[in-house]
Amino acid sequence: MRPPADTTGAPAGASAFDGSTLVRAPESVWTGTSARVGVSVLVEGDRIAWIGPDADAPRADRVVDGRGRILLPGLVDPHTHTVHAGSRVDEFARRLSGATYTEILEAGGGIHATVRAVRDTDEAELARLTRMRLDGMLAGGVTTVEIKSGYGLTPADEAKMLRAARAARGPVEVVPTFLGAHARPPGRPDYVDEVVGPQLDACRALAVGIDVYCDRGAFTIDETERILRAGRDAGLALHVHAEQVTHTGAAALAASLGALSADHLERIDDAGIRAMADAGTVAVLLPGAMLVLRDPPPPVGRLRAAGVRMAIGTDFNPGSSPIRDLLGCAGLACVTMGLTAEEALAGVTAHAADALGRPDLGRIEVGAHADLALFAPPAGEAADPRVLVQYLGGHVADWVCKGGVPVRCASAAIG
Repeated sequence: MRPPADTTGAPAGASAFDGSTLVRAPESVWTGTSARVGVSVLVEGDRIAWIGPDADAPRADRVVDGRGRILLPGLVDPHTHTVHAGSRVDEFARRLSGATYTEILEAGGGIHATVRAVRDTDEAELARLTRMRLDGMLAGGVTTVEIKSGYGLTPADEAKMLRAARAARGPVEVVPTFLGAHARPPGRPDYVDEVVGPQLDACRALAVGIDVYCDRGAFTIDETERILRAGRDAGLALHVHAEQVTHTGAAALAASLGALSADHLERIDDAGIRAMADAGTVAVLLPGAMLVLRDPPPPVGRLRAAGVRMAIGTDFNPGSSPIRDLLGCAGLACVTMGLTAEEALAGVTAHAADALGRPDLGRIEVGAHADLALFAPPAGEAADPRVLVQYLGGHVADWVCKGGVPVRCASAAIG
């Protein structure tokens, strides 16, 4: 299932550019699935129109100097909780002292602490904070970000979060996901009725996807199926937080329902892997959360052997993954989970786009959406895409365009 075309993604506040742009002679180009050298890329309107040898590059209205740099598709973060408020630094200190994420959650902290802060924060302030975070992501070459609700847990507050996510969009495209089933409010045995009823009614027009946190202390497999089926009936694309703390069978369930992605997967079994491979469900790996929570890595070798596409997200949130550096997470996926550099690069471009049902994103190919990011390599390094995951984080894009519209240029020498 693919989300509706409207993902609130037009570059707000940017000046439209209807002419052509040539990114001339980058040292290397990551296409989303492989590296190429000796090619230039022509953009016409909001699409990539031509890729070919530098010597054959056509004339263009504007030329961007790619020499000595690495050209990537605009990066795609397929799993974030970017709309949030409040501080969880005390929780961080408790985890350093030995408390587990589940213990904190079951004691009313964790997600519940952020829920209280979000409910106390007005929509305009949530949007302002979110836009600041998205601006930081843009500097790292990210042009599309999935944002979940899940810190409201009432019809009004879940809708408030999704409206804030949509209001925060600018150069970065926002893909909003309804996650009313993120945590169960204390003393609410009937809460799932609210999620599939009033919450879904309030949020279905504001979201393109629905997600459920299926795990110990959260939602059962039967509740997850009920919520996902209701979301599918409402026309929303399906995602699930699966097999993170305990094995539940959520990955296999998600695949059986046609979900775009199953996320986390530290404790997925072989049956779940086979189901995902058969259904084409993307595995969204979240190394930031795995590292912070000191979880074991997902079985990358078995996912690879089964042919499951692997995407990488930041899981950016103030508790279990306070990191918004997507290329940094790609590097972490290599050193903590065992992905190759090429798999990690695909995981933040083509496969991340697939996890959102957006095959027009995350690729440099003719006809793809013209989202591009140009990086200089670390000082003294070759302009090879793999260095962007070898060096763990801190990469800043020299030039970014979204849908053919330049939205970041760090140097006048580029063009």
